[in-house]
Amino acid sequence: MKKFSKITLLAFIAVIAFISVGCSSNQKASSNHHVTTTKQTKQTTKKLINWRKPSENKPYPSMKPNLKRWLKVSIKNQKVYVMSKQNQVLYTMYASTGIHNSTPLGTYHIQAERGKFFYNAASKEGARYWTSWKDHGIYLFHTVPTNKHGKYVVSEANQLGKTAHSHGCIRLAIPDAKWINQYVPYGTKVVIK
Repeated sequence: MKKFSKITLLAFIAVIAFISVGCSSNQKASSNHHVTTTKQTKQTTKKLINWRKPSENKPYPSMKPNLKRWLKVSIKNQKVYVMSKQNQVLYTMYASTGIHNSTPLGTYHIQAERGKFFYNAASKEGARYWTSWKDHGIYLFHTVPTNKHGKYVVSEANQLGKTAHSHGCIRLAIPDAKWINQYVPYGTKVVIK
């Protein structure tokens, strides 16, 4: 009987050891699989910018002259910031500035010239909701470009917020350009860095 108990005990220990080894190797395989999955899910994709919608999902700030708000254009970030007089960012817009540094750097002011649509036959591009900030109609804030029929050029519009792609003007999402055209007053400071 003692011999039978010893054999049973040894068999029981062997089964437990076998199960333990099997489980730990399954855990390692499981763990490796989990690491691979985690690495795959960490890949980031660039955010798609919808140039038909406002850049932010909040109301545009008031631009009443007494508030002394101004526009800051970042060539590096391809963004336009609506700034408070205390230099706080109130609103951020995606932009596309001039290729080959063709957007002039410096401090300017919104000028009187503005309109709903233009088309430049020489560059074969137009835009909507344009607002002049330098040289009275030469350098503008405006929408992403259109063709001569006023239809947006999607390949150009898709560059918004990603790369400098204009001839020197500052391209914006449609609602952002419309807001500047309708609500940013004459004389508002524009700083381009």
